[in-house]
Amino acid sequence: MFKTKYWYMLIVLLITAALLLAACQPAAEEPAAEEPVAEEPAEEMGPNEMEIFSWWTAGGEAEGLNAMFEVFSAQYPDVEIVNATVAGGAGTNAKAVLATRLHGGDPPDSFQVHAGLEVEKYEPATYLEPIEDMFDFSVFPADLLTLLEYEGHVWSMPVNIHRSNVLWTNTKLFEEYGLDVPMTEEDFYAVSDAFVAEGIIPVTMGTKDGWEAAHVFEGILSATLGADAYRGLWNGDTPWTDPGVTAALEYFNAIMGYVNEDHSALTWDGAGEYFIEDKAAMMIMGDWTAGWFASKEYGEYGWSATPGSNGIFVGLSDSFSLPKGAPNAENAEAWLGVAHSKEGQEAFNPKKGSICARTDCDNDAFKVVPETYDYLTSAAEDWASDAIVPSVVHGAASYESWATDFKDTISLFVASGDVAGTQEALQGLCVDAGVCN
Repeated sequence: MFKTKYWYMLIVLLITAALLLAACQPAAEEPAAEEPVAEEPAEEMGPNEMEIFSWWTAGGEAEGLNAMFEVFSAQYPDVEIVNATVAGGAGTNAKAVLATRLHGGDPPDSFQVHAGLEVEKYEPATYLEPIEDMFDFSVFPADLLTLLEYEGHVWSMPVNIHRSNVLWTNTKLFEEYGLDVPMTEEDFYAVSDAFVAEGIIPVTMGTKDGWEAAHVFEGILSATLGADAYRGLWNGDTPWTDPGVTAALEYFNAIMGYVNEDHSALTWDGAGEYFIEDKAAMMIMGDWTAGWFASKEYGEYGWSATPGSNGIFVGLSDSFSLPKGAPNAENAEAWLGVAHSKEGQEAFNPKKGSICARTDCDNDAFKVVPETYDYLTSAAEDWASDAIVPSVVHGAASYESWATDFKDTISLFVASGDVAGTQEALQGLCVDAGVCN
């Protein structure tokens, strides 16, 4: 019922060349990203097909997407799903390919996009259909509705809520060495030093794709600034010269002193192998990690907020848009209906490692994946009670151009450790974005 669509080799080669040229510029040095899949020219879509575009290629993310495909196929058995994917963490490669396709008049029927300001990248007034009048959006919480609206319209259908600032702990190692999960920055240093003494990697991290370091850093920013001041970074109320930003850079620099030496050669999930092999004690990554753990049939982990960010939920949401000129728009609208539905979200989220975007999902539905059930129950409680702040790395807090510059700057900081220079650069980016004076 599902098949994979490959991309034009010429397009991919041009995109790859552009990325390589950009990487040569001194202001944008970041680890090379995984190249998009491109083997054969795309075939013309048929009337009974539907192309869904994403970067979910493996692990829990692919399993979650396939689970929602199954719900769709049960309702629309005559429609063949074309699962169009472009590999690369956080969608770096996929976003480039998608923008090229939209501008070239070759849109998929629907595509994955983070809820929030990321949608600006795709010029929604020109290339997307507003969907607020197609579905009942009252089933979503107010904080999420705020993220979804851009220039007076809703441009995408949310399928989940993810948490960015999660500290995963290897329960076997913590119990073996009699250590408590760190809740504060000071606790983190003490625990990390204890694991170093035992020959265990305190924190496993992969920074190969260029976004992972910034992902960890946004959680650290929320810890040192607090929820209100963190939000202010993205609307100009908090200057990047704030002492809380200085403290965050110093904290993050200290964390990098405890990570695996080969972090620049590994993706986030590649680094996660150290964790499940009991070679590393901690991992800071979003809660799609729970879905990845489940795909590995691994369940010996605990979780908490990134040390110091207790009571703060750095949030993001995956969603699907409807492009103008979609080849099979009727099928695409049906897909958005499944993505909107309680059944679709209850099938998708236990495998993806996220909670429903809807407020009426049945918690028992998450028992189908025992490895994620306890975590997702906890995440749902935190979502209801914690201070919610937007992720910048995953498209909620800022425009794509600013988010990209932010990621590049933090990647450079990993290599330089220059606190003052990096803080000055971050303030400059805010000015360039037209947010700071």
